[in-house]
Amino acid sequence: MIGTLEGIVLDCSDTRALARFYAELVGGEIVQFDEDWAEVVLPVAGHRPLLAFQRVDDYRAPEWPGQRVPQQVHLDVKVEDLDAGETAVLAIGATATGSETPTFRVYLDPAGHPFCLVRPTD
Repeated sequence: MIGTLEGIVLDCSDTRALARFYAELVGGEIVQFDEDWAEVVLPVAGHRPLLAFQRVDDYRAPEWPGQRVPQQVHLDVKVEDLDAGETAVLAIGATATGSETPTFRVYLDPAGHPFCLVRPTD
């Protein structure tokens, strides 16, 4: 092993809005944010990896499922109940894509990044 995962950084046009979204989604705490950079510390031992959001001039949201603008990165968020998870993410600003299986559903965050809600398999 060369190192450990320190952070996951998502490009966006509005660091504050995306930090708020992900803090609500995963229960994290916003520890820094300004116009160009924001950080959310996750509620796990050691607080790493953290989620960071970097403002990019002329940001273009990924196209999913197409690849004209690649998705760049996505996160899987484990939930016990997909229906309850869907209700919660839609309430904080996610968009449903309609792509799903019995074990996962794909959504877009407010900046257009795809992410999945996944449930443990039996």
